[in-house]
Amino acid sequence: MDEIVKASPDWRAAMKRRGLEDYIDTCYCTPLAPGFFPGREDEVGHRVVRSLTYLIPNPGDNPWAHPVEGLIVLVNLIDQRVVRVEDRGNVPVPTQHGNYGLEVRGPARSSLKPIEITQPDGPSFAVEGNQVQWENWKLHIGFNAKEGLVLNQVSFRDGDEDRPVLTRASIPEMIVPYGDTHHTRYWISYFDAGEYLLGQNANSLALGCDCLGVIHYFDAFVADGSCKARKIPQAVCMHEEDYGIQWRHTDHHGRPDVRRSRRLVVSYFATVGNYDYGFFWYFYLDGSIQFEAKATGIVFAGANHPGAEDPHGTEVAPGVFTPVHQHIFSARLDVAIDGEDNTVHEIEMRQIPTGHENPFGNAFTWDDTQLKTESEAQRLANNEMNRVWSVRSAHRKNYVGKPTGYWLIPEGKATLLAQPDSTAYARANFATKHLWATQYTAGELYPAGDYPNQHAGWDGLPKWTEADRSLNGTDIVLWHSFGFTHIPRTEDWPVMPVDYSGFWFKPHSFLDQNPTLDLPSGGDSSRAKQDGDTCCSM
Repeated sequence: MDEIVKASPDWRAAMKRRGLEDYIDTCYCTPLAPGFFPGREDEVGHRVVRSLTYLIPNPGDNPWAHPVEGLIVLVNLIDQRVVRVEDRGNVPVPTQHGNYGLEVRGPARSSLKPIEITQPDGPSFAVEGNQVQWENWKLHIGFNAKEGLVLNQVSFRDGDEDRPVLTRASIPEMIVPYGDTHHTRYWISYFDAGEYLLGQNANSLALGCDCLGVIHYFDAFVADGSCKARKIPQAVCMHEEDYGIQWRHTDHHGRPDVRRSRRLVVSYFATVGNYDYGFFWYFYLDGSIQFEAKATGIVFAGANHPGAEDPHGTEVAPGVFTPVHQHIFSARLDVAIDGEDNTVHEIEMRQIPTGHENPFGNAFTWDDTQLKTESEAQRLANNEMNRVWSVRSAHRKNYVGKPTGYWLIPEGKATLLAQPDSTAYARANFATKHLWATQYTAGELYPAGDYPNQHAGWDGLPKWTEADRSLNGTDIVLWHSFGFTHIPRTEDWPVMPVDYSGFWFKPHSFLDQNPTLDLPSGGDSSRAKQDGDTCCSM
């Protein structure tokens, strides 16, 4: 891409017109997914990318701080030629450096005292190949170039039985749509898995930085651009973390009883251009599973005149404007609650008007509605009424006669904000609902379809669910859209503190009682007790 763009006479002329000829050989020309817009004969049916230009004033400088606003190059990848150069406006390139390393931001503060995490007897997990056992959990660690980390055959041991919970779990897609009308950015709606390959962009993780404690690493193997095997050393990190109090009670004699929580963490990081994403799966002692996405890196920057008013972007540094955008992930949970015959239900609270059913005005209850078909199981969250979705076994009951199950608990943040008549809405239609549920069918792995790059849309979930298959006592896949809408702030520059989003998948009537009653009391498991102590405080 860099060579093709820089060989273009039109691009070189645009740089010279702006007085940037000194940077022609050293600047950074990005390869960016172009989206889809019908009626463009030089785009539709051709393999194209768009390129934006960023200056690198000095070797090692952060290019994202120096965007050349209004300069776009369309490149045909098959012909390896520039199709057209769009050069609009004359906004000055921001000059303030955006470097963030200690060599320019130091010296490093010395006020933080060391925290040491030790496990003198080693970790509590056991690993054989890619098979992991930790406390009551068993799971298999997988990895591929598109989805990155994949969890398989997840089960929870109950007594002498390993009870299935998930057949497969992954984050197979994420969409990053921008809400900017400027011609430099209106077309941006990146599919970071389907267009850029999350797993292909995985990092090698470093002890003490990305992961802390007693770590087990898994290498990943993907195909490179020449279809040869490429090893990503230490792509997946696994470790244990203390997680505060598991449960606590002080009885009527004033005697406290405390158990500490712990979780198993399985994670990886991918860098896609300017952004870095962490994908963290947490397994808890009580049978709960949590997923957390961590977004950091550098916000995507454009330029405008310093002090200008922009309804679609924040000025984070003089002349540097970062547009409003979203990060919407899709989790694919191939559920198997005590087997593959499952049902899906929506649970939400219901207020009861004061009257015969609520004589004192204090009562409320909940509704439990089975979602029997794929059309019924396209749902939005409703945090005001605490809406959750329950997956249940169609055959197994707990010891009080209720179906065993797990709850999917959403954060319930904004879904896709693009308008229904936009191409972004058609291409990322999975992101318009918090929940989709489908009957398992081999090959249905990616919510926007197998090949979203330059695709017109309506593939994947909206296409599959036209069949409106039954979800009553069958093999079910949950698709959960979640993420955050980002109005950038000055505190996000020049490198962004982590933003978090995710969901919980918690046992609900799956187990007959609290499975952590046999945890060692107080600090026995953490060796934190002092002489004479009988328990740990919070």
